[in-house]
Amino acid sequence: MTKEEIEKNVFRSGVDDTHALLEQYKIFVDSADKISDRRLKTNEFFLGLNTAFLALLGLAKSQVVEEEISVIITLAALGGIAISYLWFHLIRSHKNLNGAKFKVVHVIEKRLPLSPYHAEWEIVGGGNDKKRYWPFSHIELIMPWIFVAIFVTILITKLLHLFVV
Repeated sequence: MTKEEIEKNVFRSGVDDTHALLEQYKIFVDSADKISDRRLKTNEFFLGLNTAFLALLGLAKSQVVEEEISVIITLAALGGIAISYLWFHLIRSHKNLNGAKFKVVHVIEKRLPLSPYHAEWEIVGGGNDKKRYWPFSHIELIMPWIFVAIFVTILITKLLHLFVV
């Protein structure tokens, strides 16, 4: 969607109340912050869940009979892969929603005396220069795939062990 289309969707023709615009802007920026908070809580939840799966695997390896461990490892690894995949999609969804919100923020700022979010984004090069700013969302999108790789490695190792032994 172009900036012009966003602007057309944000502003109703004939309405020009700076006070109301400022109040709505504050509410909208606050809602973007709440999405970021929710994203952080989502990351904490899935990081804890994946860590618990890995701890369960370690505990099972030390406490369970070898014949029973294969089922536990397979189920835990498959569960970890599924959870990490869902985690990735939730992060991407939050990222896209926040990106859309800040496009709207930038459009609203055109009608305000100051444009702090737009200026900040320009200063950091729009997130395209890692030396100036590397968006957290780019980093956090890697985390679920690290866990997928760990669980796939565990699963492959277990399967190889079953067929080799």
